[in-house]
Amino acid sequence: MNWSRVAPGNRERHSDKIVANVLVECHRYHLKMTPTYLDDIVRYHRKRAGSDERVWQDRMASVRYEGPSLLDALNDDAHANVKVIAEVKRRSPSKGWIDEHLDPGELARDYQEGGASAISVLTDRPHFAGSSGDVSAVRAACTLPILRKDFTVSANDVLDAAAMGASAVLLIVAALSDEELALFLDVARQCGLAALVEVHDHDEARRAVDLGAAIIGVNQRDLRTFEVSPDRAASVIGSLPRDVVTVAESGLTTREDVERSAAAGFDAVLVGESFVRSDQPAVAVRSFATVAKGRRA
Repeated sequence: MNWSRVAPGNRERHSDKIVANVLVECHRYHLKMTPTYLDDIVRYHRKRAGSDERVWQDRMASVRYEGPSLLDALNDDAHANVKVIAEVKRRSPSKGWIDEHLDPGELARDYQEGGASAISVLTDRPHFAGSSGDVSAVRAACTLPILRKDFTVSANDVLDAAAMGASAVLLIVAALSDEELALFLDVARQCGLAALVEVHDHDEARRAVDLGAAIIGVNQRDLRTFEVSPDRAASVIGSLPRDVVTVAESGLTTREDVERSAAAGFDAVLVGESFVRSDQPAVAVRSFATVAKGRRA
């Protein structure tokens, strides 16, 4: 749908419908899920987005990303290895500081030298100490596609990713209603972005597939217990279509972890903490990027 052509009156009615549906969906998922760190972070970002007075439909015509494609990078068959999305990550809510003095540009150059296919950049400031400036620094330092990793809760968030030079946005199924997911995927496509749609279980995977997600990340970390379960991730990937690009996320700290993900059939891995903590990030990335890709069962 071309949202920029929707009449203002219809925009308001459509927005009212989205809000109503979001309230219903949030209530339903609140009953389903035990409160987690994700709830607090999403609550913060919904409050932030609620105070944003910009009309996103008015921005559609002027915001367009033109640069390296995340989808193309992860679909590249020139090398039959697992693709690595290497992350720029200063801190996390659960572990605190990982590297308070991290230089995103220098780290990005190391990642590209090590054979990363793309770079993930956290831009959430209150919880992860990231910023849009980190995206700019990474874009200036390398030629790889960039995933803006943040808590996307509005169409303006999607457009902001394109405006800051990111190649893709993160959409977390557990934090969004189906109507929001559909809207954000559509806005991303129209402004030239890819979307990494993150799921945690079979139900979320079904929702992502039904809405046409082309890249689906399976987070191996349980949002309730924080435990990492490669077996659960391997189970979820079994329910995904073979034409979807699959990414294993969280808990990948060794080459053996990546080999396990490859054996389960994942096309790519997203890794942050172990690379940031490494004294030789390029060497660490190369160790993961040389793992041969396996076949889906």
